[in-house]
Order: sequence, then C-alpha cells, then structure tokens
Amino acid sequence: MPTRTPSTRKPKNLKATLGTMIHYMGRHKYTLLAVVVMVALSVGANLLGTYMIKPVVNSLAGEDPYGRLARGVVVTAVIYAVGVLSAFGYTQMTAKSAQEIVYDIRKDLFEHIQGLPLSFFDQRKSGDVMSYFTNDVDTISDALNNSFSSVVKNFMQITGTMFMLIVLNWRLSLLVAVAYVLMFLYIRLAAKKSKMYYTKQQKSLGELDGYIQEMVSGQKVVKTFNHEQENLEGFRKRNITLRDAGTGAQAYAATMIPCVVTISYINYAVVAFIGGMMVLRGWTDIGSLASYLVFVRQAAAPINQFTQQTNFLLSSLAGAERIFEVLKIGKEEDFGDVELVNACRDAEGTLHETKERTGLWAWKEKDGNLIAQKGEVVLRNVRFSYDGKKEVLKDVSLYAKSGQTIAFVGSTGAGKTTITNLINRFYDIDSGNIFYDGIDIMRIRKDSLRSSLGMVLQDTHLFTGTIRENIRYGRLDATDEEVEKAAVSANADSFIRRLPKGYDTMVTNDGANLSQGQRQLLAIARAAVADPPVLILDEATSNIDTRTEDLIEKGMDALMENRTVFVIAHRLSTVRNADAIMVLENGVIMERGNHDDLMKKNGIYHKLYTGLFELS
Repeated sequence: MPTRTPSTRKPKNLKATLGTMIHYMGRHKYTLLAVVVMVALSVGANLLGTYMIKPVVNSLAGEDPYGRLARGVVVTAVIYAVGVLSAFGYTQMTAKSAQEIVYDIRKDLFEHIQGLPLSFFDQRKSGDVMSYFTNDVDTISDALNNSFSSVVKNFMQITGTMFMLIVLNWRLSLLVAVAYVLMFLYIRLAAKKSKMYYTKQQKSLGELDGYIQEMVSGQKVVKTFNHEQENLEGFRKRNITLRDAGTGAQAYAATMIPCVVTISYINYAVVAFIGGMMVLRGWTDIGSLASYLVFVRQAAAPINQFTQQTNFLLSSLAGAERIFEVLKIGKEEDFGDVELVNACRDAEGTLHETKERTGLWAWKEKDGNLIAQKGEVVLRNVRFSYDGKKEVLKDVSLYAKSGQTIAFVGSTGAGKTTITNLINRFYDIDSGNIFYDGIDIMRIRKDSLRSSLGMVLQDTHLFTGTIRENIRYGRLDATDEEVEKAAVSANADSFIRRLPKGYDTMVTNDGANLSQGQRQLLAIARAAVADPPVLILDEATSNIDTRTEDLIEKGMDALMENRTVFVIAHRLSTVRNADAIMVLENGVIMERGNHDDLMKKNGIYHKLYTGLFELS
C-alpha cells in the first residue's frame, strides 16, 4: 500500500465529530457489522494459516508423514480459501456502505444549505461552500472506502499476531515487544517531523495557487505592461519554497517503511538465532519456530499501515467536522401563518380560494379569511444592521401603493439593496414594521412572500439548460406558450429565435455563450413568466451599453405595467419617470418626491442629476 503524507488537520472536537459520524454509520450498522465480521474472518484465517506451519512442519518427523502432511496442507488451503472469500466480501460491502454513507451526508448537507439564511452565503466565498461537497466529502469517502476496514484489519492483525507470538513462545515475544516499541517510536518521530514540513507545504501550495490564479486572470494587464518575466521570477521563488517544503515532508514520510522494515529484519535475525538455539536445547520444537518466524516477518507491515491509516482517519474527521458544523447552523426561521393562494370572485365580488390558477391571488390568514393581494408595501420606522452593531438603515419609512414605481438612488452602501432584501425577508429587521397589503410580513410564510415578488438583478445567474428552461425557472408549471409570451413581453423573443436552436439552445457556464444584454433580457423574461404583483429591479441596466439598455428598458416597461415596482439604479436617467424617488445616504432617506419635485428643491438629487455630485 502506498504511503500517505500525514495531514496536520485534526478535528477540534473529536468526541462530537466521531459521535455524528457514528450516527451516519449507524444507519448502515448491519452492513458495517458484517464488514467487521468478515474482516475478523479474513484476519483469523491469515493468522490460523500461518499457525498451521507448526503442525505441517512437525508432521514430517512423526508416523505417516505423507498422510499428515497432506491433511495439514488441505486444512491450510481451506483456511486460506475462507480468508480470500471473506476479504472479497468485506471489500465489496465496504465500498457499498461507504457510498451509502457519503450519499446520506451529501444529501443532508445540500438539503440543509438550501434552507440556510442568506447571511451564511454572504459570510463565505462560493469556493468555500463548494469545498464542503468536494474536498471534505471526498476525504470522507476515501477514508470509508480505504481506511475504515484497513484500520480494523490492521488492529486485529497486530493484536492477533502478538497473541499468537505469546502462545507459540512467550520468551521470544519479549524481544519482539522491544522491536514493536522501537517501531512505534520511530513512526511517531517521523510523522511529527513530516507534519511540520507538510504544514509549510500546504501554506506554500496555497500561496502558489493564489499567485497562479491571480496572474492567469490578469493576463491582459500582464501583457499590457510586459511583466511576463517579473511574473516568472515571482512564480520561481514560490515554486522553490513549495519544492523544499514538499521534499522535507516526503523525505520523512518515505523513511517510515524502510526504517520499520530494517528494525523488523534485525529483530527477525535475532529471533531466528535465539530461536534456533532454543530448538537445539530442546526448549521448543522446529515447527513452532518456523511458524513463529513467519509471524515475526509479518508483524512490521500492519504496524506501519495502522499508524498511517489512523492519521488519515483523523484527517478525514477534520473534513467531516467542517460539514457537521454547517449542519448545526440553524435554518431560516419561519413562523408565518399567512399563505398565498389562488383566488376567484363570485358574482357579488367576494373572494374565494380555488385550486386553479386564475391570475388572481389572495392572502389566506390562519382563520381562513382572504385578503386580496394588491402589491401595497409600507415600511414604518425600520432599523437594521447586518452585524448587530453598525446600522445600515436608520428609522426608514416609506409606502408604495399598488402600481406605483418607487426608485432608490444613493451611493454604494447607502442602504438601497438592503431595503429590497428586507422586503424579501432575506434578512429580518431589528425594529419597526414592514407591511404587505396591510399584513406584517413577519406573519407571511416566506415561500408565499417570495413567490409574490419578482427580482431582476444586476448580476444575472443562468443555469445549465435550455433557454426555455431558464425562463421557466420563474414558474416551473409555465407552458411553452407562456414562456414564449413572457419572452416577447421582455423583448427577448427576437434574439432567441436567431439562436441556432431557438428556445432549445443550451445555456452553459452561466450564460457564457450569450452577451450581458441577452442574459439580462432572459432574467426579465424569467420575472415576467412568474407574473408577480411586486417587482424589484436592482441596477438591472448597470454595465450595459446604451443601445442594449434601450432594448432592456422597453422589456422592463412592459414588465412594470400594472405592478408595484422598486427600482435601484446608478443611472439616474432610468428613474426620472418613477412615481417617487428616495435619495438615501448612510441609511437615511434625505429627500423624497418625483423627478420634477426633487429638481425644484435644488438639493442632493439635483446635484446628482446635473453631475455636480457623483455616485460612489
């Protein structure tokens, strides 16, 4: 078996992590119990087969040597056959149970992450979240597939070998015990030194990877300023550091097997000499010595493997701990009891709940009372901070009547996007109230609240699939006709039909085969097919050229018709037709009114619009 470089990663709370891991393994306890039983049979067969050397050798000196030899060989062959079958059985069952356990962990992790609050993702890089599913889960899988049964097997092998050595000759076993102690001491010393260099290697590798990524992503700048040679020198220095650290780590790790084998050879020679003297003096028989020497010869390998596999198991538990810590994070709390339902009106205009999609929606309270959904949103004395210390919004109050367009302008960090995040309940306010059609949004179920809100963001995210599937993501039960109708209203139909396969064109790599403007038009179509009464446009035309912006704005105009709309924009020309414009600075609404009113005030908005101030 190839050696593994010991990892310095160890779980912070071994007991708790091991307990959770055992919980997952407990779901497949009968399979794992069968694995342990088969490992025991395999190890037992190996030990017993080696012990059979004693009667086979001794049979040559007694009566009927041929018959006794034949019987001994047959019994030994049967024992080893049982061992081979057991080994085949536990390797197959280990692979199956390991994949089942990893499947459970991966499923629970994805399901749990889906329910975590947005703050979880804000505080972590996407690469860190992905590493849970790749590095950490793969490490657990590798440990369960290769190390679990190996550790059990080697532990049984070491214990069984020591027992058989004592049974065969307890005097010689004292010498073997000394050799065992020397092996363990050297393995421990080499592992400690190797880990020290391994830590340096991991740090150097991280620095080198970061340097490569930075240089590759900035190649245009590198070539512009002709810095290829300087970058090569920087790479060379970091690569040398990594080489030296890696050499030190591998050098110590590579000495483990040779040194353990050397100690075992010396021990073997000493035991063979002393054992031979004992046979000559009649203190033991030659069959016992022959069997004993084979056990001594086999002792080194399981010791070395057990130590390395134990280190690797601890390292994998460190990865498991990272996953289990995520699973302990509380999901989004939702105590709402008001839900959104399909509704219809009778001849008298009274609302009634219906299972059919009518295009008319109502809020259904716990007592069954129905409130028509209009899209009116009111913020009253809202205060909020992300970290509980620095307030992002300070006593903000505003209202949006059904069908109105409310625009937010202000510098970065003023609190514009925060307001829309609070309406969506991506975060909950610290104090104050937000009402939706007269209902406090804390009473509305989050899934109902969010399904009534449509969002078109600056950073459009498209999924791997067809154009049609990406638009349908806004409402999964939308028909093909409804998807195409939404695309037409969003001004996206014409470019879609010019694509090689039209609506069935595949979108890959977050829409890399489409332009920024085309991706934005698809996002508008996705919101249109959802047909929400309230729409949030978060800098939807940022970073778009003027011609494409005109196309997108026509699509948004159709989408905004008869809806309550919140618009966040850096380009003030896009908000001049809003019913009300809110000028935010440092979490406070400094000015409010329509474009004409604010221009007459000659205040902050006037300065921003005329270019005397610039948005930062």
